[in-house]
Amino acid sequence: MFEFLKAIFQNRRLLLELSKNDFKQKYVGNFLGILWAFIQPASMIAIFWFVFQVGFKSQPVDNFPFILWLVAGMFPWFFFGEAFSTGTNSIMANSFLVKKVVFRVSLLPMVPLLSALAIHIFFIFFMFGMFLYYGYTPEIYWLQIIYYLFATSILVLGLSWITSSVVVFFKDIGQLVAIIVQFGFWMTPIFWNITTVPEKYHWIIKLNPMAYIIEGYRNSMIYHKWFWEDINMTLYFWSVTIVLFGLGALTFKKLRPHFTDVL
Repeated sequence: MFEFLKAIFQNRRLLLELSKNDFKQKYVGNFLGILWAFIQPASMIAIFWFVFQVGFKSQPVDNFPFILWLVAGMFPWFFFGEAFSTGTNSIMANSFLVKKVVFRVSLLPMVPLLSALAIHIFFIFFMFGMFLYYGYTPEIYWLQIIYYLFATSILVLGLSWITSSVVVFFKDIGQLVAIIVQFGFWMTPIFWNITTVPEKYHWIIKLNPMAYIIEGYRNSMIYHKWFWEDINMTLYFWSVTIVLFGLGALTFKKLRPHFTDVL
């Protein structure tokens, strides 16, 4: 871990440069360029708002406007889904760096993570603006978003180490991750409230680490609860995340020597 943190510090400029290039390459050739990174998620939110708020006349959730309750769950999932999907393909997309002996290849999954983080930070402030527009004043609980942002990043990095190293040998992993992200979107309490499910099944839903993140964003923005108030879920999330992080590091280390031959 110390060596990894040291490598991040030593390669910080290169990481930022690669992240900027990754960010630009996704939208190169488009007339609006990188604006599409913000237009696409924003348009999706607008569509959902129109369908559920205007069309279906969705009722407030716990006396909060449905659209605010929705974005507090959707924005962190957008970040997770984008970072995990692109992180899975980070080794394949940067194969030219794999052969560079001086470059620490385990840093590559951080490139799309940082790229997705830049977009997510914009949407966090966009979310703050929506709450202000609806008349809700800033609360100290909002600062908790930084904690959940860090927690999501560690979870994504661990998962990306596993999938990005395995996809080099089994290309189908990329398609499997896309299905998991799509399936997880509907199985995670983003559009629906966990209270609508019988309490005896709550433990199944909470096995998903992202349920902790989604609820955490809502606890910070809506319910005004600190993360340590639900100590059981916090301990469970970090136990799973640390295991995945360690498993990802071990998997990457074992498969790394064979990347050059396969690529």
